[in-house]
Amino acid sequence: MSSITDDDIRSMKKVTIQAAAQYLGISPIAVTLGMRNALLPIGFAVKNEENQYSDTWHYVIVPERLIAYKYGRINEIQVKNIEDSLTTIVKSFEEMKHDLLFLLKENEGSGGDKAF
Repeated sequence: MSSITDDDIRSMKKVTIQAAAQYLGISPIAVTLGMRNALLPIGFAVKNEENQYSDTWHYVIVPERLIAYKYGRINEIQVKNIEDSLTTIVKSFEEMKHDLLFLLKENEGSGGDKAF
């Protein structure tokens, strides 16, 4: 049985790999590999691409996802659907931003003065 409670997880500023592993009753390496390979939908694993000679990763564990996963209330499909929806929303906003910048630039080119 885990000595870390749901409330402990919720109160952490940052949920560490070690805390998540202890909470789930698995090894820290299982948490990191699960997150890296998108098999453990409790947060995000991002590879540091800045240093091509190093294999460093950054992990962000979302407390509510971790708790939901422990109790079987979240699965990979749900998370994938949420992330796909967010990607679609971000893409739409980027397109609107592009259109707005185009209109502003076009207005700038015409002098922007209106005759009254």
